[in-house]
Amino acid sequence: MTASHNRIRSVVVVGGGSAGWMAAAALATYLGKQATVRLVESEDIGIVGVGEASVPYMKQFNNGLLGIDEFEFVRRTQGTFKLGIQFNDWGALGETYVHGFGKIGQGIGPLPFHQFWLKLFLAGHARPLGEYSLPTAAAPLGKFMASPANAPPDSPLADIAYAYHFDAALYAGFLRELSERRGVQRIEGKITHAVQRSEDGFIEAVVLESGERVEGDLFIDCSGFRGLLIEQTLQTGYIDWTHWLPCNRAMAVPCASVGPPTPYTRSTALKAGWQWRIPLQSRVGNGYVYSSEHISDDEAASTLLANLDGRALADPRPLRFITGMRRKLWNGNVVALGLASGFMEPLESTSIYLVQSGIQRLLGLFPDRDFDPQLERQFNEESAFEYESTRDFLILHYCATRRSDSAFWDYCRTMSIPDTLRRKIEMFRRGGRYFRTGDEFFALPSWVQVMIGQGIVPAGYHPIVDDMPEQALVEHVARVHRSIASGARAMPTHQDFIDRHCRAQAM
Repeated sequence: MTASHNRIRSVVVVGGGSAGWMAAAALATYLGKQATVRLVESEDIGIVGVGEASVPYMKQFNNGLLGIDEFEFVRRTQGTFKLGIQFNDWGALGETYVHGFGKIGQGIGPLPFHQFWLKLFLAGHARPLGEYSLPTAAAPLGKFMASPANAPPDSPLADIAYAYHFDAALYAGFLRELSERRGVQRIEGKITHAVQRSEDGFIEAVVLESGERVEGDLFIDCSGFRGLLIEQTLQTGYIDWTHWLPCNRAMAVPCASVGPPTPYTRSTALKAGWQWRIPLQSRVGNGYVYSSEHISDDEAASTLLANLDGRALADPRPLRFITGMRRKLWNGNVVALGLASGFMEPLESTSIYLVQSGIQRLLGLFPDRDFDPQLERQFNEESAFEYESTRDFLILHYCATRRSDSAFWDYCRTMSIPDTLRRKIEMFRRGGRYFRTGDEFFALPSWVQVMIGQGIVPAGYHPIVDDMPEQALVEHVARVHRSIASGARAMPTHQDFIDRHCRAQAM
């Protein structure tokens, strides 16, 4: 048993924004009785704040880990609900599909539903896959609801998976209030440098412009792209994945809403990248993620402005990044979270998730002041696996295209891909099979929807399907379709649900 005198007594979070305040809130919630938690940030340093869409894990983090009331969170952040992502023009120009959350249909025995659907689809007797999953059927209709407590267990309404759209700056402010109520001390000031211990290179303190030293046992680096501690001080190193994910810049701009918010994020492939659309209650967030080798910044900005639904509310804001990750996310007594740990473009809304997952992992592997190297090694191995498996899922969207209308898409269509991804695609292409590796975040429904959605249609299906009588197969698939359609019809509109439960004040 670890002696109490050797426990971490002081945690310093470097940087605010949503990443810093998520970390501070979680650490204060679970360590508040044994350690002080301080957060250093400067009002003069802006936050990137483009992450306004999430995945379903955010509900678990907010509600389960932090005890946040869901509807209060949505109101306070001008939030809306998200059933998935609509992808336009990714497989080919004019094609659309939805990557929805939750399960697809109803499997039988050891086989997932899509195997039964495949047999009929290949014979020309099944509807598009998106019509057999409640989120993908309801999202284009503008329908949304959380699962009602009285829903029958066999109803698709009994287990509705969803996430959120929200204003990242408002979320950071919301978490700051929560954190300070739970004992977090905020320190205003710009950090000039860090002081390292001579014996092992660990961070001893960060020094502010005022000369104040902020000492700590454990430092959480949430300083953004610059990685003040993890990179500038410890020189941890960075793994560059630009050869697989060639977009390296973004333009972001909000615009006025022109109608009720859609319960999905929209991603539209353009000639040198893709454009996001994220509807909030007060506005719509937009951005063009692109490759600077294939389009100029000025042209990207003008393209973005020309493709807005409503009036632009600001000038486009440029962002530069290199997709990849630090060689170690935990180095000595520093743990990097958010943009300080790496960058994955927001194609599947994983940025917030990777922060929250990192926080959960740190809590599980929380060290004492001896900083057992095995804990650091385990954290880094799990983090690397999560980043790499997420990377492969993002690459899938680019390589699984049939577009040849620009140099950018020619490159994406023909580039070499990681062996880990190539094996997944080949196995699926032969017989529609996908096997989840370890604890990777994206599960079978996600891989199946994106591969089918972008034209990777298997040549066959699992042989066990042929054991089901033809009529029974037809009836099962039709029954699922009717159930999903009925569930979608029963849902209120997204706007009605918001108005009833979590309408935000006008800004």
